Amino acid sequence: MTANKITIEPVTRVEGHGKVTIHLDDNKQVTDAKLHIVEFRGFERFIQGRPFWEVPVTIQRLCGICPVSHHLAAAKAMDIIVGVDKLTPTAEKMRRLMHYGQMYQSHALHFFHLCSPDLLFGFDADVAIRNVVGVAAKYPELAVQGVMMRKYGQEIIKATAGKKIHGTGAIPGGINKNLSIAERDEFLKDLDQQMEWAKGALKIAKDYTVENIGLAKEFANFESSHLSLIREDGAMDLYHGNLRAIDKDGNKIFDQVDYQGYHNYIAEEVRDWSYMKFPFIKSIGNEDGWYRVGPLSRVNTADFIDTPMAEEARKEFMAVTDGKPNNLTLAYHWARMIELLHSAEKIKELLNDADLQGEDLVVKGHRREEGVGLIEAPRGTLFHHYKVNEDDQVTMCNLIVSTTSNNEPMNRAVASVAKKYLSGVEITEGLLNHVEVAIRAYDPCLSCATHALGRMPLEVSVIDDSGNVLDRKSTR
Repeated sequence: MTANKITIEPVTRVEGHGKVTIHLDDNKQVTDAKLHIVEFRGFERFIQGRPFWEVPVTIQRLCGICPVSHHLAAAKAMDIIVGVDKLTPTAEKMRRLMHYGQMYQSHALHFFHLCSPDLLFGFDADVAIRNVVGVAAKYPELAVQGVMMRKYGQEIIKATAGKKIHGTGAIPGGINKNLSIAERDEFLKDLDQQMEWAKGALKIAKDYTVENIGLAKEFANFESSHLSLIREDGAMDLYHGNLRAIDKDGNKIFDQVDYQGYHNYIAEEVRDWSYMKFPFIKSIGNEDGWYRVGPLSRVNTADFIDTPMAEEARKEFMAVTDGKPNNLTLAYHWARMIELLHSAEKIKELLNDADLQGEDLVVKGHRREEGVGLIEAPRGTLFHHYKVNEDDQVTMCNLIVSTTSNNEPMNRAVASVAKKYLSGVEITEGLLNHVEVAIRAYDPCLSCATHALGRMPLEVSVIDDSGNVLDRKSTR
């Protein structure tokens, strides 16, 4: 910390590495605040030249937190490349089970391990207890539930993808295994308990939001557009659908857009202080066309949820804003737990479907040169776009990761909280944590979201022992 600059580095209890810089004037009023993504990953470049059938396995090495999402999005793109528009029922449902297992374990991890310390102890609580160890000490049953819920989701991933992390279950045109009766029965045995835990987690998130609605309305709160995949009948669908974008009032900006043509609707820009790009809706423009994705957006864009308990929870959620889009940043936690319960309901539905034991696993078609795969990852809509040459090598890869779409909203949240809570006061660790709370609401995966356009800059600074910069050279 200097007289006119505060740096939060690293941002804690998020996946990946980032920092926040907050600038103050001479009267200690916040003038600017930014979230900087300081790690670099160049998978869009690394994957070029690789044979297309490697992509679903290779590209997921982007991340150890949400590899299933990248695995499936890439597999869906490769389905298009091999000329497959419709999978067999067994392949489709096995992939869906894999995906809902991922949603379930990821949402449980974030809620119980990363954000619950803030909700249970308060934003200003002693940092010594405001962590997962503190939760385990004071709320041991919740800590155990969080661990067991994540374990359940990971075991589903293992059974469908072959491994808990960086699996190989989805291949171009289908899958490489089905689910055995023994595996199915093992999951069904524990499902009722998982369902009860999911309902309990939803209640915690709902009660917190409702009981602290005054805080929620003033904390990092701003109106925004929202984007997600949506089923043809308007239902939430976390695995497949068309694109829908709505404005702050719920009016549709575009609807039922085939995502193979997403680039006609979405563009990205680069800013020189972050390795993460800034997507926007083309028809609105880069200044005002930014949008949010993730659980909050998916609940806002959906006309309904096709599982009964999650649909009842969605109605309660939307009632808070009289049916209009809910733009409260802290409501992300409530929406995330609605999806947690929805995932448990979908897992039950799929486990009781005999198609999972089918033996028709792969479809073949006529080769294409370009394909796009989209999926609703835990953190939001995930775009994978590839081109492949006649030698089966990837020549182009573009990824718009969920956290990338939330880049502008997270920066606005950081600036809003910094100006409200840090202007003109003595800065404490608890106050700085308010900024991190705003970031954590989005459950960002910074590792996934970082890539640069053009040359990666190298900067070398020469600094004397007093901290003065004597010289600086850059390859930018």
